[in-house]
Amino acid sequence: MTPARRLTGWNWLVKYRRTLGLFTFFYACVHLSMWAGVDWFFAWGDMGREIVKHKYILIGMLTWLIMLPLALTSSKAAVRRLGKRWTKLHRLVYVAAITGTIHYLWAVKKDTFFPAVYLAIFAMLLAYRVIDAMRRRSPVSHSRLDASRAA
Repeated sequence: MTPARRLTGWNWLVKYRRTLGLFTFFYACVHLSMWAGVDWFFAWGDMGREIVKHKYILIGMLTWLIMLPLALTSSKAAVRRLGKRWTKLHRLVYVAAITGTIHYLWAVKKDTFFPAVYLAIFAMLLAYRVIDAMRRRSPVSHSRLDASRAA
């Protein structure tokens, strides 16, 4: 949300951050439940073999496992309890966005346009985050750098 908000100036996005994250986890739980219940009738052994056999299912499971601690620690109480560790933990949202999109891309047999677009968007938002972090850590002030270029 932060890179999207900074790039677009849409500050109203902030108030929907938690809701969007929890809705995404809810959707992933429904998706997983349908796969486990409807597709496999809770045949755990067969499901385990299927997870190992197909990389798109494996990465989907990995994505769900990444999202689980994010959902469990999304309350205000968890934010207070975890402090700065909460921020570090919740940076995994970028990993989940990328792996979830890869799951979607690999699962689609035809017309990979939308999964590819989503992957590009998430990769750009992640790149923005990385570049911004590198810029903030730079010992050289950008105003000094700009002044030296002008001279």
